[in-house]
Amino acid sequence: MKTISLTLPDTLDFNETEVKIILAGELYERGKLTLGQAADLCGLTKRTFIEIMGKYGFSIFSQSSDDLASDIENA
Repeated sequence: MKTISLTLPDTLDFNETEVKIILAGELYERGKLTLGQAADLCGLTKRTFIEIMGKYGFSIFSQSSDDLASDIENA
């Protein structure tokens, strides 16, 4: 796993966990991380990560029609 160090302005009222959730949510929505990888990035279980996603404005559902067709086929 890669390690990244960020310096954020003092005016941002985010703690480390919130920054991880925002980054993981964005990477998940872009299809760069799986749900499990995104949850691991935050140090959360999949269930907890899913529950938190909506609070930060992210969706656990893919926007891709190909992904939707695949999900329907696999269901």
